[in-house]
Amino acid sequence: MKGRILAWDRRLASALQRPVARSRTWRFLALAVAHSGDGYLWFPALGLGAWWGPEPWRAFARQALWVVLAVALVVTILKHLVRRPRPESPWGNLYRKTDPMSFPSGHAARGAALMLLTWSWWPGQGAAWLATVWALALAWSRMAIGVHYPTDVAAGFLLGMALALLLG
Repeated sequence: MKGRILAWDRRLASALQRPVARSRTWRFLALAVAHSGDGYLWFPALGLGAWWGPEPWRAFARQALWVVLAVALVVTILKHLVRRPRPESPWGNLYRKTDPMSFPSGHAARGAALMLLTWSWWPGQGAAWLATVWALALAWSRMAIGVHYPTDVAAGFLLGMALALLLG
């Protein structure tokens, strides 16, 4: 069973990379969206928002910072326990050098956590819908640039939602 799941994971990951390999536009879009979820952007942005932003953004940023820090901690522990190497791909070398393990996806977890937190603060409003589109695009981009398998992204997404519900 495990072998079949891994084979399916590899086939789907390869299929998701094909449009990015064939088109500069898709490659640019996938790389831009993938980097939009980088922790080195989110941690300082939320920290500044928690300190300087207007209310209710300050309160949201404080809560989001707490949750994404917890997400980072749990993802790091799980990556070191599972130790699944990232898939082969011509893109994403930065991620392979700084974080060679792929399961679960920290970007997908962070995106899902921020998506749910945005829905809890501004249900049904434009920000919540925008966060949803961004989180789903972020999850897709991580597979499209070949730094995660689909199961990495699914596990990360579920983990991020669970931590947002638990801690948010």
